[in-house]
Amino acid sequence: MMTLEHPISVRTQKTVYRDGSHTIKVFREEEPKSEVMRVAMNQALAEATALSVPAVEEVTRIDGRWAIVAQYIPGKTLAELLEQEPAREAEHLARLVELQRLVQSQKIPMLVTLRDKLNYEISRSELDATERYDLHARLDELPRHAKLCHGDFIPSNIVFSDLDGKPYILDWSQATRGAASADAALTYLQFLLWGQEERARRYLDLFCREACTEASQVYAWLPMMAVSRLVRRNDPKEHDPLLAMLKNSIPG
Repeated sequence: MMTLEHPISVRTQKTVYRDGSHTIKVFREEEPKSEVMRVAMNQALAEATALSVPAVEEVTRIDGRWAIVAQYIPGKTLAELLEQEPAREAEHLARLVELQRLVQSQKIPMLVTLRDKLNYEISRSELDATERYDLHARLDELPRHAKLCHGDFIPSNIVFSDLDGKPYILDWSQATRGAASADAALTYLQFLLWGQEERARRYLDLFCREACTEASQVYAWLPMMAVSRLVRRNDPKEHDPLLAMLKNSIPG
């Protein structure tokens, strides 16, 4: 019998609980079954790569709501290490980039393309028709790649296991096939939204050096990542900064 007594993460669309050696990701009642199955499939596909990913154990219903049961990985997240060990920030950011590059080296042909996902999110956004048209047009001009993009590659989604020391990568709900620079843009954007401008800059410098790319290629994806986060509505506090960022990036 699973119990929902120890929440470890609360988002707009879902709450994650720990129950012994498992996590239980419980979605809101109105979440479509197709969306829950897609999230579970993304994680199951990621399990089949060279990455360390918590195993999906079950998709079920709890009190009328869909839930995904997965392996719980005990350990510290990279976010906790950055907070607890500020003197080692450079080392931790280097590990973040190393793992992100490892993710981007993998192939999962069955995933949706980032371009299709972003076009759908732009169409659903609260921007007016002219602004949406501009973003669709700009997206069409961006590179068409097929790298594995995690879609939320942030320090809290990396946990170093107490059991085997491996870094496990969590939360594959936004995974797609697309440009590596796009995934870096989202990580960079999240640091900015947290008010960590210097850390964002240091992260971007590291990523560009390791990926042999220019910062301008990452910046080009920022409006697309902003609209994606705006539509997802994970954190209400992000709404106004994201909307302002988008308005400032669109001509007129």
